[in-house]
Amino acid sequence: MAKRKCPEINASSMADIAFLLLIFFLVTTTMSVDKGLSRRLPAPLPENMEKQSVEVNKRNTFIVLLNSNNQLLVQGEFLNVKDLREKAKVFIKNEFNDPNMPVKKPMDVEFFGTVEVTKDHIISLQNDRMTQYQAYIEVQNELVAAYNELRDELSRAKFGMAYESLDEERQKAIQKIYPQKISEAEPKNYGGKK
Repeated sequence: MAKRKCPEINASSMADIAFLLLIFFLVTTTMSVDKGLSRRLPAPLPENMEKQSVEVNKRNTFIVLLNSNNQLLVQGEFLNVKDLREKAKVFIKNEFNDPNMPVKKPMDVEFFGTVEVTKDHIISLQNDRMTQYQAYIEVQNELVAAYNELRDELSRAKFGMAYESLDEERQKAIQKIYPQKISEAEPKNYGGKK
């Protein structure tokens, strides 16, 4: 008996189909672009400008250290990440003009008149090279949330609406009262692995 020959499948159009599927998935896929840290970087210094050392009043600095075990040391004491936001708010605001907290200076602010503000305060964030990324982001989020809450509280007290709902002029006025100043130092090894 003669063997029957199976008809071959024409595979010449398979590459075209695969290419069309690839284009379809590229076009229909959505990507989240809202992730990451929103920061405004300072303008680069001119090449001919010398670096100057700046003296910072120690009481104006809020020091936050994050070690390789993801433990938080704030102003020399261990702190839970959940308590960081409130401690940062107390520091930034210095409501009772505590001599151990940032110096308050009078400033003329549109819509507010002359206001005492802690405009020279700095939050210094330092982490270990072995710190987990998630712990670092949690600390960042709490510090930024402290500023956001202070701005929102002031906006609601003065204008009766959320900070995000204000026009740009009023938002800038509130930003002058609570300027976001988070300084991030280069990661170090605090006794961890190199």
